[in-house]
Amino acid sequence: MKLSELIQDIRPLQVTGDADKEITGIAFDSRKVEAGYLFVAQCGTTVDGHQFIQSCIDKGAAAVVCERTEGFNAGNATIIQVQSSDRALGLLASRWYGCPSRHLTLVGVTGTNGKTTIATLLYQLVRQMGKKAGLLSTVVNYVDEEAVPATHTTPDALELNQLLARMVEKGCEYAFMEVSSHSIAQERIAGLDFDGALFTNLTRDHLDYHKTFDNYRDTKKRLFDSLKKNAFALTNKDDKNGMVMVQNCKAHVFTYSTRALADYKGIILEEGLDGMLLLINNKEVMVRLVGRFNLQNLLCIYGAALCLGFDKDETLRVLSLLQPVNGRFEAIHSSKGWTAVVDYAHTPDAVDNVIRTINEIRKGRLITVVGCGGNRDKGKRPQMAQIAKQGSDQLILTSDNPRDEDPLDILKDMAAGLTEDELRQTLIIEDRAAAIQTACTLAQDKDVILIAGKGHEDYQIIKGVKHHFDDHEEVKKYI
Repeated sequence: MKLSELIQDIRPLQVTGDADKEITGIAFDSRKVEAGYLFVAQCGTTVDGHQFIQSCIDKGAAAVVCERTEGFNAGNATIIQVQSSDRALGLLASRWYGCPSRHLTLVGVTGTNGKTTIATLLYQLVRQMGKKAGLLSTVVNYVDEEAVPATHTTPDALELNQLLARMVEKGCEYAFMEVSSHSIAQERIAGLDFDGALFTNLTRDHLDYHKTFDNYRDTKKRLFDSLKKNAFALTNKDDKNGMVMVQNCKAHVFTYSTRALADYKGIILEEGLDGMLLLINNKEVMVRLVGRFNLQNLLCIYGAALCLGFDKDETLRVLSLLQPVNGRFEAIHSSKGWTAVVDYAHTPDAVDNVIRTINEIRKGRLITVVGCGGNRDKGKRPQMAQIAKQGSDQLILTSDNPRDEDPLDILKDMAAGLTEDELRQTLIIEDRAAAIQTACTLAQDKDVILIAGKGHEDYQIIKGVKHHFDDHEEVKKYI
C-alpha cells in the first residue's frame, strides 16, 4: 500500500521524506520489522519504542511513525510525526486491513463484570438466528466457526483488525467484542466503526493501571462518547454509573433494569442451581443461567438483539437455549450431593454477586475458595477476603495467579481484611490444588463450593513461570 494512502486518517504533525513509497507491512514490535515496513514507535508503559527507531531504520524500515523526532538518523526512511503513536497505530491498522469494521455490524461490550458472558452469548444467539458472526473475548475469539486463542481481553490494534478482516472474508455480518478499559486508554480501538455499545456495570478494578476510580470510569465512557448518531447505546440503569456513561452520547440510547423503569425490564420468578424462570418485558422465559447478575446480562443481550432488529419472540426462544460461558457460574455436581461452582469472579463486586446468588438458592452450607492475582490492584485484596468471609460458612484463602509476587504476601494482604476471630475460622492454604481438594473433602450433601477467581483460565503463573492449572480439572479429579 502507498504510504500516502496508509496515513490519510492519522493527521500527522509533519511528514519528512517521500510519502509516495510502497509499504510492505506494519509493526510496532521492532523485532518484527523488515525491509519496506512502517514502524510505529509507541511510548509504552514499560518500554519506549522510540529507542528502537534507529535499529528499525538500519534494518530497512521504509517509514517511521513517532511522537519525537530527535535521537536518530533518518537516512532514506520517511518520518511521520504524530501527537499520539497509540492512536495512529489503531488508525493505520484499520486502513491497512481495508477498514473491516465498516463492513460489519460491530457491537462493543464494556464494564467491569459480565463482558464475556454478554459478548459470547450474543455471538451464540445471532448464530442460532442463522447469521454469520465473529467474537472477540477474554476466553476465545471466533471467526465464524473457527476458534482463535485469545491472549488479551482486547487484542492489539493490528491483531484486532486482522481478525475483523478475516470475519469479513468469511462472510460474517456481525462482530461482538469485549472492550477493556486498557484497550480504550491505549487507543487499540481507534479507527473502529462501532454500530452499538453495551454497558454492564462499574466496580473497583484495574486501579493499579488507572490510579483512580474516576479515571477508570471516564475511560470506559469514551467508548460511548465516540459513537456515531445512527448507532445505539444500551446501558444498565441498575448501576449508578449507567446513565453517566451515556451523558454525552450522540447515539440512540436504550436502558435495561431489574428494578427501575426501562426499555428492557426483567424479574426472577423462580431459580435453582441449574437455571431461572424469568419475566422479561411481561413474557415468561426459562433460561439455563443463574443469578441476578445474569438476569442483568440476559436483559442486556435481549435488548441488544432487539436494537439489532431481531424479533422479540424469536430472541426469547433462543435465550432459553443459551448455555453458560466456560468458567462463568459453571456448576459441577458430585454424586455425594454437593455442587461445585467454578466462576471467574475476581473483583470484590463479582465475588459478592456470586455469593449472594448462591446464598439465595442453596440448601446446605457455602464453602468458598478464593485468591487474588499478583502484580495487580492490592487494595481489593482485603475487600475480597472480607466479602467472601461474610457470605460463607467456611472460607479458604489460596493462591490465584501470583505472577511475580510471593503468594504468601498476597495471602497476608487478603488476611488483613479479616478480624482475629474471622482468621481463626479461616483456612489459608497456599497451594490451590490442595485448597480445592480440602473444600471437596469438607463438603457434605446439599453443600455448595464456590471456587472463584480463575474460571476459564487453565494456567497459573508462579514466579514468572506458566504452569497448567484448571479449577474444573481439580474438582473432577476429586470426584
